[in-house]
Amino acid sequence: MLWIQSLHIIAIVAWFAGLFYLPRLFVYHADSMDDTRGKERFKIMERRLYYGIMLPAAFATVFFGILLFCAAPTYYLHAHWFHVKLLLLILLIGFHIYCGALCTAFKQDKNKHSSLFYRILNEIPTLFLASIVILTVVKPF
Repeated sequence: MLWIQSLHIIAIVAWFAGLFYLPRLFVYHADSMDDTRGKERFKIMERRLYYGIMLPAAFATVFFGILLFCAAPTYYLHAHWFHVKLLLLILLIGFHIYCGALCTAFKQDKNKHSSLFYRILNEIPTLFLASIVILTVVKPF
């Protein structure tokens, strides 16, 4: 079980690394309006980060999380902190998908947001990470 837990944590770290970095790339991409070569480079970086790192890490996080759940389903079904964590996970997956939609908008040169918007967006994963870690470690409910 410790191996599964370790792989779950590794996947989480990889996923969050992407969730922290992708909006930062969006900041730089939004600021590169007149730099055609730069914009094309950001499109490649964003695509590789999203599909090459973030998506596999998100799937691995969920997969290993399900395996951990299956080890003690009765405990988790009665743990209120776990219910809140699942809600945050669902919202985090929604954020992940939204980032994918933003990647597509940049790819098609249809970005509608300023770099300030992306600077604010860049802070959202921190809130998710802090909340999920506190719920998992402290188990406040």
